Amino acid sequence: MAPFESLYGRRCRSPIGLFEIGEAKLIGPDLMHQAMEKVKIIKEQLKMAQSYQKSYSDVRRRDLEFKEDDWVTYKLELPPEMSFVHPVFHVSMLKKVVGDPSLIVPVDTIEANEELSYEEIPVAILDRQVRKLRNKEISFVKVLWRNQQVDDAIWEVEEEMKKKYPYLFE
Repeated sequence: MAPFESLYGRRCRSPIGLFEIGEAKLIGPDLMHQAMEKVKIIKEQLKMAQSYQKSYSDVRRRDLEFKEDDWVTYKLELPPEMSFVHPVFHVSMLKKVVGDPSLIVPVDTIEANEELSYEEIPVAILDRQVRKLRNKEISFVKVLWRNQQVDDAIWEVEEEMKKKYPYLFE
């Protein structure tokens, strides 16, 4: 007994000729003609599906045009210590950048480790605030981190900052 037959309790039918058990099987040119008709139907259905998918994607696609002095990235110039990072990206990843040149951080100021992460170092404390909860008060400080703008400063718990970075409170 074939595995299909033992699993489903009936014989496996061929995808070319889906015959019921006991039917007379086609032989010769009739079988070929029927198989070719089925292949033709499958091709037409695939063509319709591809056409539908193409029309669906064409509606959402927009052509990007780049001019001289536009900011696009296709190959990164990485420092030698980041040589293990692949610097080339596929053209499909290109996006037009609308940005502020003052936000660009020079690469030589960021020291990345092997996991491509870097340690943020606090530069200054900009403000203090005490938040009152039901049973206690928590002191927060607004910290300016290296490689960030003043607008990006975030509030941190003062006790934790004193433990990690006592030099900021001197």
